[in-house]
Amino acid sequence: MEERKNVIECRNLTHYYGKKLVYENLNISVGEGRILGLLGKNGAGKSTTINILNGFLAPRSGRCLIYGEDTQNLSPATKARIGYLIEGHIQYSFMNVHQIEKFYSGFYEKWDRDAYFNLINRLKILPRQKISTMSCGQRAQVALGLILAQDPDLLILDDFSLGLDPGYRRLFIDYLREYAKSRGKTVFLTSHIIQDMERLIDDILIMDYNRVLYQGPLANFQRDFKGFFFEAEGAFDLSGAPEVVNLERLNNHCELYTYASEEEIVALLQSRGVGFVNFRRENLTLEDAFIGLTGKY
Repeated sequence: MEERKNVIECRNLTHYYGKKLVYENLNISVGEGRILGLLGKNGAGKSTTINILNGFLAPRSGRCLIYGEDTQNLSPATKARIGYLIEGHIQYSFMNVHQIEKFYSGFYEKWDRDAYFNLINRLKILPRQKISTMSCGQRAQVALGLILAQDPDLLILDDFSLGLDPGYRRLFIDYLREYAKSRGKTVFLTSHIIQDMERLIDDILIMDYNRVLYQGPLANFQRDFKGFFFEAEGAFDLSGAPEVVNLERLNNHCELYTYASEEEIVALLQSRGVGFVNFRRENLTLEDAFIGLTGKY
């Protein structure tokens, strides 16, 4: 079996804003043809990572490579292989949907107008509709349609579904996954709407302040990370237990998050003298698991 090449490699990235550490010795890899989703709370370093990938920001130390080239000095040929959607994207708002496609098409040799208009039509945006009259979500999707039409090999998308209502988000997510998989595209994306990720991505990177909490295939994370729920009888202390990733308690209701098995957690509770009833494992959505791993606050 042929080994999959890495399109993105971040090696020992360290960055500060002033004296505030964003992260230290961060390592990221994204394989060719994979869709990776970056999750993290506000301030965890998502935008910093996107800006380093874009070449807009130089890390304090470490290197970030795209197709083997440092993102601080990409060749024109490599830049042409990358499509960026960044938060607060700039568009020519006086143009309409048809005019802006025609304008952009003159700059790209591999321009694929069908990729643009297929998305626009699915979202029911009228060709003569002016950008200035659109909602934030519609503008974001026009921008993304323009990126798809460039036919890039790598898409870097920051808050790609911002402003779309649930129905259009679902439509767009399905369209993006089919587009990427049918054409062998590599995608690195972020979103504040975690439900979007669950339907779209292959791999997940979860960041907390100053560190990576998880990196790997989404299917493995959903299989291995568990939530156990029970009612506690009296006070107890599980501090220092390596099996416990996070414990949330409200009155007697307890939520325990772990990579350990049910048998190991039951044995832990018994060994610590915890009285409990109604012990059960519940299926976690990706949003449940994200909150369980990072904490509610």
